[in-house]
Amino acid sequence: MARNKRTLYYSKCRRLAPPKTVVGISSPAATLLPGSGRSGGLRSADQGTGIKAPRVPVAAVVSGTGGKTKRPARSENSVGILFGVGAYGLWGLLPLYFLVLVPASPIEIVANRVVWSLLFCALLLTALRSWKPVLTALRTPQIVGTLTVAGLLIAVNWLVYTYGVTSGQAIEASLGYFINPIVSVLLGVIVLREKLRPLQWAAIGMGIIAVIVLAVGYGSVPWIALTLAFSFGLYGFVKKKVGSRVDAVSSLSIETAVLTPIAAGVMLWLGSTGAATLLTEGAGHFWIMAASGVITAVPLIFFGAAARRLPLTTIGLLQYLAPVLQFLLALLVLGEEMPFERWIGFSLVWVGLILLTVDMLRTVRRQPRPAQAPEPAVTAA
Repeated sequence: MARNKRTLYYSKCRRLAPPKTVVGISSPAATLLPGSGRSGGLRSADQGTGIKAPRVPVAAVVSGTGGKTKRPARSENSVGILFGVGAYGLWGLLPLYFLVLVPASPIEIVANRVVWSLLFCALLLTALRSWKPVLTALRTPQIVGTLTVAGLLIAVNWLVYTYGVTSGQAIEASLGYFINPIVSVLLGVIVLREKLRPLQWAAIGMGIIAVIVLAVGYGSVPWIALTLAFSFGLYGFVKKKVGSRVDAVSSLSIETAVLTPIAAGVMLWLGSTGAATLLTEGAGHFWIMAASGVITAVPLIFFGAAARRLPLTTIGLLQYLAPVLQFLLALLVLGEEMPFERWIGFSLVWVGLILLTVDMLRTVRRQPRPAQAPEPAVTAA
């Protein structure tokens, strides 16, 4: 009798006991159910129970949005830094890719970049079954209009940057991304009527003096750097209106879709005039040109993964890696000249960036919680 009572008691406990999660199993559905030890191992939580465990989309895992992670905070931070360095490192090395595409003209490179980026994004969205955000955005006229303007701005940015790199002016192109944070602060005053802090005003002053010094050194206004800085600064303000309603890959898909008719027309025109190189320079050149879609999207995905794992201060510091690499490539690998006047101008810009960084760190320290980086936009490079 007593044995039967004990058996009944243990049976009730077994039915009421929650499943034990196995440490080290990455899938949220992998659990050790009561009694599974007798059956010889692991059972999924949705096997034999009628309860389906939630699945984390691959896209969410890649971008860092796959829900709460069991990874320690320090590990998440390390992974985020690796993704961030990967993103900005690839953007910083982008000049080497454009130089490999010569003798293609800048306009042909950009046209191909637009078309191949759209094709790659379409394949990526299909593979990850992530078309829903794109279709939702396309049904909102305000978002479509905003991303159309953003696409035109980024096309100008890409074209000027490609021209700068392929015409032996990569140093000036890197300057555009160095002064971009300063220009963004200036646009905040002009467009949004923002009130600046003293260090921000000092940084703007340094930037203006640097442009004057560089204009004297160049013998003309550094229009490539200014066009890059202002086009990407305006692009950021336009994208801010969309906010987090459209993720980075969906945004790139829509922006390139808007530009594709123009890009396709340019490619046809170049082909009709005999100026296109896509089909005339061999298979290697064709596939390197086609790789522009991957080269555009992969750093963007890396940035998305970093932005969701790192505080805004870390992202703010990592962003200087790209122009630093571009500057070093132009100076040490491409052998571009750096006269004394340019060193003075660049030094003034770097001092301005130091002031902005100090101001950013002070501001973040005063906040109760560390700011998180927003959904990334398409990179300018």
